[in-house]
Amino acid sequence: MASSPHVRSEEAIAAQTASAVRSAAGDGGWRWWVGTAAAVFLGALYLVAVYAKVLDPQALADQVTLEGLDVLLPATVVATLALALESAIGVALLLNLRRLWVLVPTALLTVFFLALNLRAWWLAAQGLREDAAGCGCFGNLMDRTPSEALIQDLVLLGVPTLLVFVGRPRGGRTVPPLRTTLVVLAAVAVTLFAWKAPELPLDDLATRLRPGSTLSGMCAGRGGQRLCLDLLVPELARGEHLVVLADLGDESFTGAVERLNEYAMAARSSGAAPLWVLAAGTPEEHRTFFWQYGPVFEVREVPEGLLAPLHRRLPRSFRLVDGVVTETWSGLPPLAAPAPRQ
Repeated sequence: MASSPHVRSEEAIAAQTASAVRSAAGDGGWRWWVGTAAAVFLGALYLVAVYAKVLDPQALADQVTLEGLDVLLPATVVATLALALESAIGVALLLNLRRLWVLVPTALLTVFFLALNLRAWWLAAQGLREDAAGCGCFGNLMDRTPSEALIQDLVLLGVPTLLVFVGRPRGGRTVPPLRTTLVVLAAVAVTLFAWKAPELPLDDLATRLRPGSTLSGMCAGRGGQRLCLDLLVPELARGEHLVVLADLGDESFTGAVERLNEYAMAARSSGAAPLWVLAAGTPEEHRTFFWQYGPVFEVREVPEGLLAPLHRRLPRSFRLVDGVVTETWSGLPPLAAPAPRQ
């Protein structure tokens, strides 16, 4: 019995759909799925890295300076361009835009990151860089030693970068307009956000210091070299305290010492939360600050590597209650004189 025109029409549509799927898959079958999965994974990884760094672009600029990559352009410009490139590649891969104009920069960027990690590992192995210095690839999301960063990135970046070339789609436009537009918009949006980020109230997102953080969790280093704030300043683990992270040579802090002294003296007589200042610097710098400004509040020396993940700019302050952060402030805390003890 002959098929009806309606049935033949449905069969034709099904055949066209199957042909389109095979074309999109580059006639690669399982290879297309492997390459697509790798592209989605790698694109998501790049976007997570962008999120971690765009909240604090100055920290990325400091990493650029550390690596000596600010030869031709200022570190802030290099950092912004890097964020734009990573976001563009991340969105392109997430959209499975596996054209050579996307994959070649992706491969070059992966090789570049692995070369930086290899160099950092070698410097740490030679004692020329602190082994506790983490890779800046994921900002404050991950605390990694150079050796950990090298091994992890070989797996997380290197393997997917090889696989994204597998089963690339054939045919179609080399520059698909819609997906390419989304890639460009993502790069522009990240660039604008990085430009404005330092002015936005993002400290709780960009750092490891936020309400709910614990004193015992504010640490740096690994193994026997691990150091935490509750060991350096054990007095903060009990009771209520106001804590200021500061640069003892910064005028925005030194200009406020008189007000800080007034609060500290009033707090002593009223039983209010005592004031503490944690600062990096050498013992000589701490002694100079003491003799020059005469602080009546406690000033403790804390390694820079421990303080750095807790702020974007100094000073930054927080309230502790029994070792748990309850409030944070960008800058100095509210310094209203405590009420006299009844």
